[in-house]
Amino acid sequence: MAQTPELRARALQSLLDTDPALKTAGVAAMVAAHLAGDWTVDTDAALEAPEGIPGRPAKPELVSPRLVGRRSMATVEGRAMLVHALAHIEFNAVNLALDALWRFPGMPKDYYTDWLRVAGEEALHFNMLSAHLATLGYAYGDFPGHDSLWEMVAKTRGDVLARMALVPRTLEARGLDAIPPLRAKLAQAGDQEAAAILDVLLRDEVGHVEIGNRWYLHLCALRGLEPVATYAELTVRYKAPVLKGPFNIEARRQAGFSEAELARFS
Repeated sequence: MAQTPELRARALQSLLDTDPALKTAGVAAMVAAHLAGDWTVDTDAALEAPEGIPGRPAKPELVSPRLVGRRSMATVEGRAMLVHALAHIEFNAVNLALDALWRFPGMPKDYYTDWLRVAGEEALHFNMLSAHLATLGYAYGDFPGHDSLWEMVAKTRGDVLARMALVPRTLEARGLDAIPPLRAKLAQAGDQEAAAILDVLLRDEVGHVEIGNRWYLHLCALRGLEPVATYAELTVRYKAPVLKGPFNIEARRQAGFSEAELARFS
């Protein structure tokens, strides 16, 4: 009888895939198999990190964020640059979800299935944006991208508490603030299809940030740490970016930020 596949090991394999279509298809297959009950989760396995993390294609070229280029909504190319930038963020988000899934042993089983859900939704987002990019005459890799999101993933590879604090509830939470004005720009430029995709992204990203918040609070309670003070200390220790408004207070509230934290943004 064939052995039932193990979820965390398979997540690591998907993380190493360099082809976006192969990676996202693999994630979708993992989600489907999990829903069918065809996976086990070894919460305690200490997996080794091989070379090649994360797997990604030769393009887009990775440059400094300031060199990514301006995105004028007045031209098809400008709109395509914006959609490409969003697709690049979502591709990196697939990788970060897979990394959160495989890297940290000893968490409750629900932690791993939560991050599988995130990986599945981020893969769907990437495919939606890539398909729309094709309607504009471009493909993923046609414009440069930056690596800011993955840099924080790499910095926090040694501590799941830091990872939850500084990736989902810091960097991904910035998307809650950024998506509404980007949606408005695309809609004003007449790209209603892209605007509708951003509606899906915002809805799902609230859930992703909530997952980060929930596991961050779980780990703080487990370690006897005060969440707000601990977060402030972690942002300094890991040199997290300084958050700048305007902030989407209601989306952040829905994502599980406390009123004490929200008070800092008002």
